[in-house]
Amino acid sequence: MHPATSPTAGAPAGRHHRTPLTRRRLVRGLAAVALAAPLALGAAACGDDGAGDDGKVKLSIFWWGGEARAKLTEDALALYTRKHPNVTFEKTWQANQGYFDKLATLTAGGNPPDLFQIDDNYLAEYAGRSTTLDLGSYRDSGKLDVTKFPKSLLEYGVVDGKLAGVAAGENTQGLVYNKTLLVKNGLPEPTTGMSWEEHIAWAEQVAKKTKVPGTQDPSADYKALWVWLRQQGKDLYRGKELGFTVEDVTKWFELWKGARDRGATPTPDVIHQGNATDITKQLVVTGKAATSWVWANQMPDLRKNTKDELGVVAYPGDPSAQWARASMYWSVFKSSKHRDVAVDVINFMVNDPEAVALLGTDRGLPSNLDLRTKVSETATDPAMKQSIQVESELAQKFGSSPQVPIKGHSKVKAELTKAAENAQYGRATPAEAAEQFVAACTSAIA
Repeated sequence: MHPATSPTAGAPAGRHHRTPLTRRRLVRGLAAVALAAPLALGAAACGDDGAGDDGKVKLSIFWWGGEARAKLTEDALALYTRKHPNVTFEKTWQANQGYFDKLATLTAGGNPPDLFQIDDNYLAEYAGRSTTLDLGSYRDSGKLDVTKFPKSLLEYGVVDGKLAGVAAGENTQGLVYNKTLLVKNGLPEPTTGMSWEEHIAWAEQVAKKTKVPGTQDPSADYKALWVWLRQQGKDLYRGKELGFTVEDVTKWFELWKGARDRGATPTPDVIHQGNATDITKQLVVTGKAATSWVWANQMPDLRKNTKDELGVVAYPGDPSAQWARASMYWSVFKSSKHRDVAVDVINFMVNDPEAVALLGTDRGLPSNLDLRTKVSETATDPAMKQSIQVESELAQKFGSSPQVPIKGHSKVKAELTKAAENAQYGRATPAEAAEQFVAACTSAIA
């Protein structure tokens, strides 16, 4: 999730950490999980993969996140070392801001980590540069067990026919709304399956009754555009090209101009505030809109920033346009001397009952469906339970995964915000903004 994808911030931007191994801490209430069938770990963990003369391996690992994620990850890695004493870790982590700059620097400087966290903004780019190890042979041999993964979640790590990353967790789009506001005013809650027009009409009704705009205008939100495109039989990308036309984007911008004209959304200045990626500035928690367009597993972070009760449903339209999205991946550096061990560590973190219990839902819902059930049963945070519930319900309706975004995706997202805000502020018509956007995207992915 970029940070929008997933919880990402926490440490100050650019802060760099090398932290010692910490004492193992099991997630409360999940001790029984460890009694599940033992995990068949790869033989590589025995230390014949680039190990020193003493058979010891020191594996470098790099991820983004805050203090809480660091603690959970360190506990899981300490557990691995306890089970495989010959393997220790050189751990580096930092906040999301600046993370990919640092990863690029390490890679270009010839000092990349053996194992690193990555998201769908950059997976195709790194795979295209042959930076990531193709994990397909490990999957085929069973050394990387993905038999308990949702098929579409596994597929969302494939780039050009190669398995470039393994989902550390699952996420999907979530429409979060202020339930307290609606109940207080006797208004209906939004439901999964509402059409886009129904959603806008509902938002207009909310605005008239409560004087709070019913929905954030998501025309600058690539997640919303992507789902809408898939419902039109299009997509964000097709191969190495854009999967949409100027006409498609014009219709998207016109849809939301109509919503703004009807008073269903906030004013452009407030919409701009909601376009910020900081979860604490989402309009559903600042009280400036009754609805925000986020990732479902951001519910707990949203809930921390409001006293109101929140609800979450799928984005409008056919929910099969949504998919089991990797909130983030684990990838292995292609030239790592310890690649077999690195793959075994991934296998451990997504399949070992104790490790999955430790990591919980910090990186999204566990990819292993059997262990996800165990984690879900022990969740105590009401907001997280809501997130798990809606994703579990949507899992029955998910369509196939789209391809992983291509190189230039981050630029495409930024250009969408720029073009959408031009339309929102009236600096351009929907058609003009759409032309600007498609031209900028075409250049970005060239």
